Amino acid sequence: MGSRRKGRIIAFQAIFSWDFNNNNIDELVNFCLANESNKKIKEDSILFARLISKGTIDNINEIDKKIKQHISNWDFKRIAKVDLAILRLSTYSLIFQKDIAANIVIDEAIDISKEYSSEESYRFINGVLDSIHKKINEK
Repeated sequence: MGSRRKGRIIAFQAIFSWDFNNNNIDELVNFCLANESNKKIKEDSILFARLISKGTIDNINEIDKKIKQHISNWDFKRIAKVDLAILRLSTYSLIFQKDIAANIVIDEAIDISKEYSSEESYRFINGVLDSIHKKINEK
């Protein structure tokens, strides 16, 4: 598993936890890292996890607004918390991390959803992120 993939998974777990208790995101990343203590995690994975989780939470209002604009016929409050965490993390990357190709961000989101979410969630996540990506590229 690549270092960025591991970082995304740690960030996803931290953002998922944040949605329930709004704790300090750095503390949540540390908690997720502690749960992975039996595995060697590279320093660049940890730094990447901190960067994208903090960036996501710092820009959560803009990110949620963008997601809401791209979920047709769906209530934002009804999105599964796992899917929402993946969408938030990936939307942050699409908006703010222009150095990372959109197809990589979307592929990673799909892979994480296949591992951590329901069987069909990856289709929903793919559709929303693809829509967001296309809208960003229009500008």
